[in-house]
Amino acid sequence: MALDTGDTAFIIICTALVMLMTPGVGLFYGGMVRKKNLISMIALSFIAFAIVSIQWVLLGYSLSFGTDICGFIGGLDHIGLRGVGLDGEGIPDLLFMAFQLVFAGVTLAILTSGIAERIKFSSFIVLGLLWTTLVYDPLAHWSWGGGWAHSLGALDFAGGTVVHISSGFGALALALVIGNRMDYGKYSMEAENITTTLLGGALLWFGWFAFNAGSALSANGTAVNALVTTNISASAGAITWMAASWLKGKPSSLGMISGAIAGLVAITPGCGFVSPMSAIFIGGFAGLLCYGALLFRVRRGLDESLDAWAIHGMGGLWGAIATGIFASAAIGGVDGLIYGNANQFFIQILDASVAVAYAFGMTYLLAKLVDKVMGLRVTEEEEYVGLDISQHGESTTA
Repeated sequence: MALDTGDTAFIIICTALVMLMTPGVGLFYGGMVRKKNLISMIALSFIAFAIVSIQWVLLGYSLSFGTDICGFIGGLDHIGLRGVGLDGEGIPDLLFMAFQLVFAGVTLAILTSGIAERIKFSSFIVLGLLWTTLVYDPLAHWSWGGGWAHSLGALDFAGGTVVHISSGFGALALALVIGNRMDYGKYSMEAENITTTLLGGALLWFGWFAFNAGSALSANGTAVNALVTTNISASAGAITWMAASWLKGKPSSLGMISGAIAGLVAITPGCGFVSPMSAIFIGGFAGLLCYGALLFRVRRGLDESLDAWAIHGMGGLWGAIATGIFASAAIGGVDGLIYGNANQFFIQILDASVAVAYAFGMTYLLAKLVDKVMGLRVTEEEEYVGLDISQHGESTTA
């Protein structure tokens, strides 16, 4: 098929918008930490995008989309972008590579939730390279590069398992390895700059349209359905999280935007397969589920600081399963459980379960390795001073 200029223009725009989600994560997270660590959180997102960009063109793209090896990983046929040029079906292969690159970048940024306010910057760079290569790339191959999940018929339109389960459960593993922040549970560590978090959340909601609609890889009806279901699910999540938290106090803006992100996460794997009406339920339930997961995490005294596990991990898990329930052949060519296809439901459960186990287990092992070799955590003095000064020599104060 010849290149389509309309599709090419569409994916160029989507690629740029998805890139904006990575600094959006930095702002979203940065507003929820103490002032002395604001620069650090934003810097982690920027360096995540930079190191993934180089890793992806040298090795990551080939591991994800190269010739399948035993259903687990891609080969090295595209190493250094060999054979990835300006030809392709619909859009240039090089553009497809770039679109997938920005997905990998934002995923590593999400992972920083589990190590906020206590990670050595140098250790994060090493961990990020290892994690992208050994966690993200295999999962991308499984779902999108011809791996075992793809062959089995698992549905993941835009990254429920690849992006959200991997980063959410990976963040949980990192939090367990690195330990709680100093004085966690003794003093208040509430979000210090809600305005910054709301700005980051707005950028994420905005970029998510390109994240999901662009995954159709064409300016067509599937992309339109993905865009509409994305917005509906986000809105439903914002409302249900707000309502649930309102019962415990006041309807906070942080709760509303967190619920919206939960809805966005949950609809990601199914946005091209489910109807707008189904998206209301998927997003609405995600808001309640992820809020409940946050409360559970707090009760357990676990400092997975910015709740990537509660929102991305649990939201992505629910979204993957919900795709197997609500998928409609009239929209995406495959029916789910409510349309009589129980097999798809069980495939989704299997795919999500393996992704959870692999992402958590491999991240835990990598974190232990880096901790043993170079140490993950800053010293108590550096943590007390704040990572802005101790890791970057900068401060938000004049």
